[in-house]
Amino acid sequence: MAKITTSTLLKMKQQGEKISTITAYDASFAKLFDQAGIHAILIGDSLGMVLQGQDDTLPVTINDMVYHTQCVRRGVENTLIIGDMSFMTYATKEQALINATKLMQAAQV
Repeated sequence: MAKITTSTLLKMKQQGEKISTITAYDASFAKLFDQAGIHAILIGDSLGMVLQGQDDTLPVTINDMVYHTQCVRRGVENTLIIGDMSFMTYATKEQALINATKLMQAAQV
């Protein structure tokens, strides 16, 4: 399977193909999903409730998101990685740019 990019997903959409996406927070599950041919993995701020036992997603920090994005990255070869920006990490344009850059770097090969 070839590396999935946003261009790949756009082409699939334009051709009416189905796109598979699933949530993962660690390398082990990411590797399984990558090997299964999943197109995209979302690292969601839902990890606050699923992994951290929080009542909601509000306590999740950008550093939490970066950490789990890095974990998922270590498990994939071809799957596109999508990382959530946690609450209030995009309150200003400057914050959004800084934090989006952190997530992008965490997701890169």
